[in-house]
Amino acid sequence: MQTVADITTLKEQIKLYKREGRTIAFVPTMGNLHEGHMTLVRKAREVADVVVASIFVNPMQFDRADDLNSYPRTLEDDLSKLNQESVDLVFTPTPEIMYPEGLDKHTFVDVPGLSTMLEGASRPGHFRGVATVVTKLFNMVQPDIACFGEKDFQQLAVIRKMVSDMAMNIIIIGVPTVREMDGLAMSSRNTRLTLDQRQRAPVLARTMRWISSAIRGGRSDYASIIEDANDQLRAAGLHPDEIFIRDARTLSTVTPESVQAVILMSAHLGQVRLIDNQVVDLNTESKESDSSEANAE
Repeated sequence: MQTVADITTLKEQIKLYKREGRTIAFVPTMGNLHEGHMTLVRKAREVADVVVASIFVNPMQFDRADDLNSYPRTLEDDLSKLNQESVDLVFTPTPEIMYPEGLDKHTFVDVPGLSTMLEGASRPGHFRGVATVVTKLFNMVQPDIACFGEKDFQQLAVIRKMVSDMAMNIIIIGVPTVREMDGLAMSSRNTRLTLDQRQRAPVLARTMRWISSAIRGGRSDYASIIEDANDQLRAAGLHPDEIFIRDARTLSTVTPESVQAVILMSAHLGQVRLIDNQVVDLNTESKESDSSEANAE
């Protein structure tokens, strides 16, 4: 496994792969790697000849300095894990390499609509930072395929639209969320939970499953469902942040035409913000039946 920190060396190696006619799959990360990241790497290995990963804690996507400073950084352990998975190349730049003139003077990429709704509304600039750094990494690595976790559902939607809008010749693969045995979605931030908090954390996923069951059971009083879910989180000692029930394709309000809904959840537990999501199939049979009856009339 080759590890490089400078852009010139990275580009030289990428040119070599391209000259050899090898396909490249890319896995961008912010480090502190866990089994969820390894699942992305394994998927990348399945679909391409070469696997390139990056480890970069991107300051542009953080809206709070304390959150950026406290983000876990475990580079040596991360490199060991990637080496065990036979990753070919790892790019480990510093902020000075990525943003040599500073954040304020750097060109940015903004995906309108998706970047400012839902989580983007409460974290101004977050998805702009994500879109900017991913675009820059895509330009450096020139991958044929890039793998992202579905746990960050809105982020994946932003990246898909950005790739489509900018006509990037890159296939984006979404990889299902990897969970602990008790249902908690794996996250780099989970290591900051205390023992007591770690025992409480799975309530987020259990509450999400309860919401999913309610929707599958035919309930559409989403405001009431969300209120009940918030009560469940508070009762377990979590502090609800946001719960949304939206159309899974557009992230807009669910309509009678929606085929799937997505539950997007976040809650604070101590100093950690937990996130999760689940896609739910809506009752399309009754809609088709109603449509058939209307056509028959």
